[in-house]
Amino acid sequence: MPPFVKRIDHIALVVEDIEKALGFWQDGLGMKLSHLEDVPSEQSIVAFLPAKESEVELVQPTTEDSGVARYLKKRGPGLHHICLEVYDIEATLAQLKAKGMRLINETPEIGTGGKKIAFIHPESTHGVLVELYEQELQIRLDRAREFAERVINEGQTMANAALDYLRNLTGNGKEN
Repeated sequence: MPPFVKRIDHIALVVEDIEKALGFWQDGLGMKLSHLEDVPSEQSIVAFLPAKESEVELVQPTTEDSGVARYLKKRGPGLHHICLEVYDIEATLAQLKAKGMRLINETPEIGTGGKKIAFIHPESTHGVLVELYEQELQIRLDRAREFAERVINEGQTMANAALDYLRNLTGNGKEN
C-alpha cells in the first residue's frame, strides 16, 4: 500500500482569546504571526504561525453558537485538530471508508486557499479530530501565474518610472 500522508500541515488549537494566546506563541516561543484570517464559514478567526513547513493555527470562535464555540465550551481550550497533507484525498477517503473508518466528510470540500479538505471523526482516530487536505495543483499554478504576472507588471511600472525619473534628471524628459 503506498503512503497517503505527505506531511503534517498544521496543528489547530482552539483558544478563548487569540491575543492572549499569541502572547505565549510569539513572546514565549518567538514564533512570528504570518497573518490573521476571518473565516465566516466557520464563524472563527484564525492566527497562522509558521514553523518551517508546518504551522500552528490558533482558532477563536466569533459567535457563541458555532461549532468551534461548542467545542470550546465542551472541552475547553487546547488541541482542536491535526491536519495532514495527503497525495490524493479521494483515494485516502476511499481507503479509510473501506476500512470502516467514520468520516465527517465522505467527499472533499474546498477549504481556505483552494485546498480540498475532509475531516475524519475522532471516534475512528482514538479521540483526535483529523483534517486531510490536498492542494489543488491547478489552483497553485494559477496563483503562481497571477503572482508572476503581478511581479512583471509592477516591475515594468517601476522600470518606466525609473526611466522617466532619470530622463527628467538629465533634461531628456518631456516638458509640459
